[in-house]
Amino acid sequence: MSFVLDNSVTMRWFFGDGKPQELAYAGKVLDAMKQDNAIVPVTWGLEVANVIARAEAKGLVTEARSGVFLEMLEGVDIDVDFATYIHAMTDTLQLARRYKLSAYDASYLELALRQGMPLATLDEDLQKAAKKAGVKKFA
Repeated sequence: MSFVLDNSVTMRWFFGDGKPQELAYAGKVLDAMKQDNAIVPVTWGLEVANVIARAEAKGLVTEARSGVFLEMLEGVDIDVDFATYIHAMTDTLQLARRYKLSAYDASYLELALRQGMPLATLDEDLQKAAKKAGVKKFA
């Protein structure tokens, strides 16, 4: 089964921090990607790059560690939805307004709704919005 992958899960793979249940969930999602493919909005790559750049600037990680992580991501089956842009100022904006989400977070919800797919996320606000919108959490 395909699913929408949120950056909050991706960053658990990178940092390896968080609550034990969050780390277990992130690991389960990564394991599932051996059989299922994930789809991400086109902004996902920018979010990943932003978090990595900020972590490096703060001295939390080295460029070498980031490079290893990025190589790992290249080996995982992640499809990019380029239609995200087309929906940004309409459906995504409306979801951001309705559920008081950032436009970035709303783009994951919009994609899950449009594709009829579950959403893999650790973001609490996004989980609440997805539940209200009728989007299942990837389990």
